[in-house]
Amino acid sequence: MIRTLFIVAFIFFSFTSQSQVLQLEDIMKGDTFIGEQPFYGRWSLDSKKVYFEWNPNNELGASTYFWEKGMTKPLLVAAPEASFSKLDFKGKPNADIVYYIDKGALYSYSIQNKRNKKLLQQSNPVSNLQLGTDVGMLFFVQNENILKLDTNLGTLVQLTNFKQGKEKEKEEEKDSFLNSQQKELFQFIRDQEAKKKWNKAKADENKSDFPKTYYYGKSSFESLKMAPKGNYATFRLVDAAESKSEIMENFITKDGYNQSVDTKRKVSVANLNKSKFGIYSVAKDSVYFVNFSTLSHIQDNPAYYNEYENLKNKEKEDKLVFVQEPTYSEDGVHAITEIRSLDNKDRWIVELNLEKGTFKELEHQHDEAWIGGPGIPPYANSSGTLEFLGDNETIYFQSEVSGYSHLYSYNLKSNKKIQLTKGNWEVREVTLSRDKKSFYLTTNTTHPGNREFYKLGVSGGELQPILTKDGAHEVSLSPDESTMLVRYSYKNKPWEFYIAANKKETALSGITHSTSKEFESYSWRTPEVITFKSQDGTNVNARLYKPEATKTNKAAIVFVHGAGYLQNAHNYWSSYHREYMFHNLLTDLGYTVLDIDYRGSDGYGRDFRTGIYRFMGGKDLSDQIDGKNYLVQNLGIDANRVGMYGGSYGGFITLMAMLTEPTEFKSGAALRSVTDWAHYNHGYTGNILNFPETDPDAYKKSSPIYFADNLQGNLLMLHGMVDDNVEYKDIVRLSQRFIELGKKNWSLSSFPVEAHGFKETYSWVDEYSRILNLFNDTLLEK
Repeated sequence: MIRTLFIVAFIFFSFTSQSQVLQLEDIMKGDTFIGEQPFYGRWSLDSKKVYFEWNPNNELGASTYFWEKGMTKPLLVAAPEASFSKLDFKGKPNADIVYYIDKGALYSYSIQNKRNKKLLQQSNPVSNLQLGTDVGMLFFVQNENILKLDTNLGTLVQLTNFKQGKEKEKEEEKDSFLNSQQKELFQFIRDQEAKKKWNKAKADENKSDFPKTYYYGKSSFESLKMAPKGNYATFRLVDAAESKSEIMENFITKDGYNQSVDTKRKVSVANLNKSKFGIYSVAKDSVYFVNFSTLSHIQDNPAYYNEYENLKNKEKEDKLVFVQEPTYSEDGVHAITEIRSLDNKDRWIVELNLEKGTFKELEHQHDEAWIGGPGIPPYANSSGTLEFLGDNETIYFQSEVSGYSHLYSYNLKSNKKIQLTKGNWEVREVTLSRDKKSFYLTTNTTHPGNREFYKLGVSGGELQPILTKDGAHEVSLSPDESTMLVRYSYKNKPWEFYIAANKKETALSGITHSTSKEFESYSWRTPEVITFKSQDGTNVNARLYKPEATKTNKAAIVFVHGAGYLQNAHNYWSSYHREYMFHNLLTDLGYTVLDIDYRGSDGYGRDFRTGIYRFMGGKDLSDQIDGKNYLVQNLGIDANRVGMYGGSYGGFITLMAMLTEPTEFKSGAALRSVTDWAHYNHGYTGNILNFPETDPDAYKKSSPIYFADNLQGNLLMLHGMVDDNVEYKDIVRLSQRFIELGKKNWSLSSFPVEAHGFKETYSWVDEYSRILNLFNDTLLEK
């Protein structure tokens, strides 16, 4: 074995010495080798400065830098200004005074005078600042209750009085023989009783207007929010289901003793938490709850129930739903909210009548797979696009009903819905302009792998292009909307910040330079983004890395990106930057590399997104095989010398390839892989595979552990032992299956201090040297 490793190392260094040199020890340093790229760009309140986080000097962490017109390069910001620039400011459009919370205290700030004033600081911190409809009216949360501060009058009033637990029961006087005898015999006792009743009656006449206590028991109290007029507060009570959490063991600790850590709850119907949406009326000093049982289709059972005898005739009942915090019109007249069914199939948008505790259904969407897509909440507690236009009676939101996530408006008075954008592309982000007459949209109009920036009138029409060249544009508009801070990258160019005027087809002017001399000394490839046909006729995109014709070794490696709704065959800098550099190294060695946006990837619309519903390892795996066949048929790759690797979902697909299509790939490296979906988390898995108790067939055909007996090729598994996402236990269970089945051509490399995303360079180097050795050992002609 030692001799084999020596030969592999010799081959590796021989190849690199004959071409441009890349060393694993360098590229596995990641951003330390590339250069730390700036992030979290934002503007000063007066639109004169931009701030961002950056680490150009390879320090232990990033610091805040600023740039303003006339500067040749960004400068470091003093600590107080850096902290101030990160605060969440609340203010009316075009107002001079804004408000913010810092370290639990409430402040105001004058943009013109650049002065702040502390308005409130107490031992109990405040949070969740909201502006009222009246200027200078503020609402915030303290000790799970809402307080109102009128900055004009200087008054502070508590509006709600919620408390955990139960009200103490009053001890009622027992009516006994002795009690009755005392009242019968003694005038003194009768006088005391009469006086007590008189005092209570007087007290009731002069009752305090302080809100009475509402006890919410053992429930979780969430999302307390005040209506802008200060007349109603809404909240959510959640009865969390009791279920076990997974426990992870940490072996490398400071004191030498193992630490057991609770990590996550597994996917299960037991984790479907019941919740209630409550309203508190300030005027009535009362609490009531909204009954959503009249929502359309709330009793519809999922189609997959028909495949199970115990479910196909299941009695109809209301689905469990999750209600988001309301969104209010600026004048406080209208309240809307979004509701999601916990079986993940339905989404409703409703208008709330807070006075009556009722609702009007505006929009219902159903997806037999699962509700999701850009701008659409994919889980309970997540948020999407749902706001009001300037007329205070029209809302805008995103929907995938056309097959792609597009922008819609809906007028609450006329009940008219309008589709504002159309096409086989997605709206990725939406911002309403300050004058509320236009939208600023981030889209992938020209290519699924681009992120462009456009302006669009609120009534629809033609998109006005602002930033449209290939790559990705992350845009932060100045408060006065005259200028843009743009974070831009391309396939072989990491992220940098640029300044540009907010106008049609504008030009970018760079303000940062982050890449190191070491990184710039290599000629990084611009991978071609190709398209091939899948077995079912769907177009599939992929990044292709081709060696020079004289250096090709006729072997290929297929890389599988991770999931959670992700994309990698795009035109901008990849979050898989180590893998990008590793693919350049592999190409230098003569390998052809293919990086596929398989079914389930981001950026391609609803059908592509849900292509893995109820079968992970189905179309997403066949897309890999179709990609391999493309290489064989078009680039002369030897079909018997193709390997695969990937991490997380990519590791899962690698296992499924090696175990369910065992003759397709000669070898595979599976990193931090899910081996049994019944052991993964609730939110992500429940969307795609439903629940183990209701759809066991989906889990069985999607889990590699059930196919362990099929292993033929060479399999390397690599896993961090303190991975709290895909637990180390996953790979241990599969290893036990291999042992029991007598399989020999597999190995497991464990990393004691690494979680799901590796941190230490030495771990990255060790991991990828093993992957490289696997491919050199199994794919190169001897």
